[in-house]
Amino acid sequence: MDESTKRKRFTKVATNRVQKIIDYLALLQNCSNRNNYEYDEDDVNHMFDEISKALRESKAVYTNEMNKASGKGGFSFNK
Repeated sequence: MDESTKRKRFTKVATNRVQKIIDYLALLQNCSNRNNYEYDEDDVNHMFDEISKALRESKAVYTNEMNKASGKGGFSFNK
């Protein structure tokens, strides 16, 4: 598969997936309505700590892949 096809596929798939994440975050915002839901600061911190953790882990995967491609990875006998 040539690079332009891979790029097109990435932009199409990633665009849709990022939009879904944004849409789900908007749905999560609906839970902030205190007339309909009961929660405390610990609940909010726990939710966003988990979301932040998942974002960091996802970004680390991309960073690791980019480092492998550019030769900036850590020690390995397989180089």
